Amino acid sequence: MTARTPRLSRLRRVVSEGRGGRPAEARGGRPRRRGAQPKVVALGGGMGLSASLAALRRITGDLTAVVTVADDGGSSGRLRDELGVLPPGDLRKALAALCGDDDWGQTWARVIQHRFQSKGEMHGHAVGNLLIVALWEQLGDHVQALDLVGRLLGAHGRVLPMSAVPLELQALVKGHDPDRPEKVGIVRGQATVALTPGEVQSVHLVPNDPPAVPEAVEAVLDADWVVLGPGSWFSSVIPHLLVPELLDALTQTKARRVLSLNLAPQPGETEGFSPQRHLEVLGRHAPKLALDVVLADEAAVPDRDSLTDAAERFGAAVELAPVARTDGTPRHDPELLAAAYDRIFRMHGRIGPWR
Repeated sequence: MTARTPRLSRLRRVVSEGRGGRPAEARGGRPRRRGAQPKVVALGGGMGLSASLAALRRITGDLTAVVTVADDGGSSGRLRDELGVLPPGDLRKALAALCGDDDWGQTWARVIQHRFQSKGEMHGHAVGNLLIVALWEQLGDHVQALDLVGRLLGAHGRVLPMSAVPLELQALVKGHDPDRPEKVGIVRGQATVALTPGEVQSVHLVPNDPPAVPEAVEAVLDADWVVLGPGSWFSSVIPHLLVPELLDALTQTKARRVLSLNLAPQPGETEGFSPQRHLEVLGRHAPKLALDVVLADEAAVPDRDSLTDAAERFGAAVELAPVARTDGTPRHDPELLAAAYDRIFRMHGRIGPWR
């Protein structure tokens, strides 16, 4: 990657001042009061993490997203293969979710999510992916580049990759080949794992001992609350527990830890999973992990007693709340999810300065 240029230094100053010379936080409407709100770190990837961030940015101005970097499909996969970079797609989605609800934030959210439509090589590439990769190449630093994009967007929080090296997700899957339903084999690649017709037994990363981004570890250790999930269980949630330094931080932090469950099983990856089975597979991958709260939509839990038993093995209480959209789709409503997180932070957290 190339060295920082004077032009980029000037760009950083312009972006940090915001549009028309205003501070960046002024565009979001609500000033950020450092120390007056809980420090929250959210871990995940894809649309699940985006849903969590869209809720959390409504209740705290001290928010950090730690994002999985194992994606190998679509625009991200193509950029990763061609340029050897981290897959930027889930990082882009997290940044878009942190954009404010004003015109500036919503305009930039649409811009970075925009995908080119053509019959050529640009087809399917997202603008935000190209912007992020361009800044990585110009600045030579993943974290600085993402911070710069966040300031440009007026993002209500910070986005960090969980590791600074591209990762490959591999899974042991039973019945990936429909003609041999009892055979257990290795399935490679996050995109393939997410859509497997078989039963995922376990997942691991290649390399199997990837380095964590130091800023991500520091954020977890310094947090008041850590939120894990919702999201694709094997390809977005569990991978964070497979980065040794990040898992150590999750087990050592003094922060409270909340696990947010999905609204429905995901076709392929978690087909047929009950809420408590999500917890069971999480425990198999990280047996020393402790939790404080398990959050689930009350309509998605047919057997509360079984979920309570599974949560107690993590040392966690179960909180049921209406967090789904009312249109019948298995998607979280940001306002309802924000209300649930806020209630959990107040009821289960240590007495903090945000009270």
